[in-house]
Amino acid sequence: MRAPRQVTIRDIAATAGVSHQTVSRVLNDRPDVAEETRTRVWQIIEELNYQPNAIARSLIHRRSLTLGVVTAGLELEGPSRALSGITKQAEELGYTLLLKELPDLRANNVQRILNSLLERRVDGILWAVPEVGDNRGWLEEQPGGLPVPMIFLTMQARPGVSIVAIDNYAGGRMATEHLLEQGYRHIGHVSGPLDWWEARQRKAGWQDALLAAGVSVAEWHSEEGNWSSASGEPAIERLLASYPEMDAVFVGNDQMSLSVLQMACRRGIKVPHELAVVGFDGLPETAHYWPPLTTVYQDLQTLGFTAVQELVRAIEAGRDEQTVFEPQSTSLRPELIVRESSTGRLGLNQGHTPN
Repeated sequence: MRAPRQVTIRDIAATAGVSHQTVSRVLNDRPDVAEETRTRVWQIIEELNYQPNAIARSLIHRRSLTLGVVTAGLELEGPSRALSGITKQAEELGYTLLLKELPDLRANNVQRILNSLLERRVDGILWAVPEVGDNRGWLEEQPGGLPVPMIFLTMQARPGVSIVAIDNYAGGRMATEHLLEQGYRHIGHVSGPLDWWEARQRKAGWQDALLAAGVSVAEWHSEEGNWSSASGEPAIERLLASYPEMDAVFVGNDQMSLSVLQMACRRGIKVPHELAVVGFDGLPETAHYWPPLTTVYQDLQTLGFTAVQELVRAIEAGRDEQTVFEPQSTSLRPELIVRESSTGRLGLNQGHTPN
């Protein structure tokens, strides 16, 4: 059976009684088309189910309308939620994504993946890999700078690089300050793996909030997990052994918080009266932990949206000789969601605290 012939711009023009140049102007949203004509052309486009040829459009506009996305650790909650936001915003702005996944979060030999994206003429690249260890070292080895506009997610600010990140330091401070406001003074911390920039920032926020309140901080007041629920239990067990007077704990993510709550239940430790718990991430499931978990919510979908918007802005600036795009760091402030796991000492039961 012969495949049906594809509808062309000339077919639309003939049906609408206009030139094919007019149809092209409508498709490209040009202003020099009468509104009545524009409406009629769009009606016919829909009736004939016209599908624009993306390759032809890219040749006309001298761009591929494709964004490269490099990611890693998609089995983790954070990278997968950020990728969801990237996908939705790219589609809304008319871009196709070309996804590449690093074999390891700590990989620093990335030239092959970069070359693969450049060979496919991507208009820009989103580097959606968390900063772990020295996995940004390759940036120093780019002769002449970055080859196309690039936006990086979740990394420490550095000159000449555009970054979009959650303010993890502010999140760590707001979690700890909340516990201080509830009357807790012996506040421990279970961090994520400290070769992650995000984990170090959350820990720094915890430490600085305590010091600002005149509360001393010692090395044995914190323990390290690896983000998994399984790692939270041994970390909190070590912390209780070294810091027995601890009456509250800020946990570096919600998954580790789950095992902290489980351990408290097994030991007969009353949460929040004997041990208050605050997590980080804002997973939807935390409203159903027992007791419901106070957590710092980071909007990773908005992180993905914002990164795509910034990348497209950089791409457009590169095509306009009158516009200069200055690399910048964009920091998104998280939000504290207060629930029963941290409010027992003062008998509070709040909703959302103000940012």
